[in-house]
Amino acid sequence: MNDRFIFKLLTQDQWQSFQAEMTFKGAPVDLADGYIHFSSRKQVAETAQKYFADEPGVVLAEIAVDTLPQSLKWEPARKGALFPHLYADLPLASVGRHCVLTRSEDSRFQFPVWAQANA
Repeated sequence: MNDRFIFKLLTQDQWQSFQAEMTFKGAPVDLADGYIHFSSRKQVAETAQKYFADEPGVVLAEIAVDTLPQSLKWEPARKGALFPHLYADLPLASVGRHCVLTRSEDSRFQFPVWAQANA
């Protein structure tokens, strides 16, 4: 894939630990699967609704692909789409922008312009 940026969604607790430790080993699902799950710009909104709908204070982190180790692989997942998976720890230095996602009146996540599919 030729995406320059990928996205990681984190809970507030995960984000705070990530900042304190300067590295992210993964959420429980990542640890169980053996890699850190990410989404492309086109996938991240669906991922947020599917897996974080009931989670308050979801943090969106933008990751520059060229700052990651060679252990990033694009593999088939949901509906056969290729998703980025990192088979290593995620260094905090790889995070460019981040924000806490807000929600619309119908509880859907609102993404900043820099993370929208048409950006």
